[in-house]
Amino acid sequence: MSIPLPRGARPVTYEVIENGKRRVVNAAVIEEVSLCIHVNGQELAVYQCTPIDQEAMALGFLRAEGFIDGLEDVALVELTHGGTCVDIWLHKEIETPRRAIKTSGCGGGVTFDDLTAQRPAIASDIRISPAQLVALFDALSARLNLYPLTRGVHASALCAPDQVLLLAEDVGRHNTLDKLWGKAMQQGIETEGRILITSGRISFEMMGKAAKMGAPIVASRTSPTSRSVALARAWNITLIGYLRRKSFRVYTGIERIAQARPSASLTRTVSP
Repeated sequence: MSIPLPRGARPVTYEVIENGKRRVVNAAVIEEVSLCIHVNGQELAVYQCTPIDQEAMALGFLRAEGFIDGLEDVALVELTHGGTCVDIWLHKEIETPRRAIKTSGCGGGVTFDDLTAQRPAIASDIRISPAQLVALFDALSARLNLYPLTRGVHASALCAPDQVLLLAEDVGRHNTLDKLWGKAMQQGIETEGRILITSGRISFEMMGKAAKMGAPIVASRTSPTSRSVALARAWNITLIGYLRRKSFRVYTGIERIAQARPSASLTRTVSP
C-alpha cells in the first residue's frame, strides 16, 4: 500500500545491493523543477527549486534583489502554468538587468547584485547562549516535512532566541532564504535582528541574503566559505558553523554568544 507523499516529494523505486543480496525499496526523492519568475509581464529569472512556497520564494527573491521594498509594491502574485511560473505585477516599473550572476548554490542560484559592494555593518546587541542555539536547531529538525522522507533537501529557519518563527525547505539552500523572506513579508514578520539557522553551506550569496535581511547571527550545520567569513566580518555578522549538540565553531562575532558557563563546549575558529 502506497503512502501519500507531501508536496515536494516524488515516489521512487530503487534496489539496494548489500552483502551480495538485492532488495527493492519503495521510497521518495525530493522534487526539482524549473520555475520562471515574471515581473510586469517580462521574464526576470529562472530557478531550479522544489515546487512548494513558490510565491513566497519569488517575493523573497525580488526583495533580496532590491526590486521591491515590501508587499506595498506588489499588486498581484499568481502561480501559473501548472505551478511552473510565478507572475508578479508591481505598482511600479522596473528595469530588467542585463546580466545575472550565477551563484554556487544548489540548483544554480541567480543574483543581479554585486556582493563585493560596500554594505553597512549590522548593529545589533542580540545575544544567544549555546543551549539556545542547539535548541533552535533541534526545533528546526523536528519540524522538517520533506527531509525525513527524501533526504537531499535543505532547510532554513528564521528564529528569535527562544523560538523558530518560520521554516522553509528546498533543494536549493539559497532558495530557502528567499522563501523565508517571502513568508515573512506575507505574514508581517520582521527579519531584522533575527537569527538564521540553516542546514547548508554558507557561501557568499547566502551571506549576502542574510545581510539584506538584517540577520546579525547566521548558524549552519555545515561550513562557511572564505568569502562568507570575510563578508561576515565586514558586515558585523556572527557566523557559526558545524553546529552540534555539544560544540560549534564561531568564525566571527563571538561577542554575541552568551556562554552559560565557562565549561560550555565552544570552539572559535580564527581565519588567517
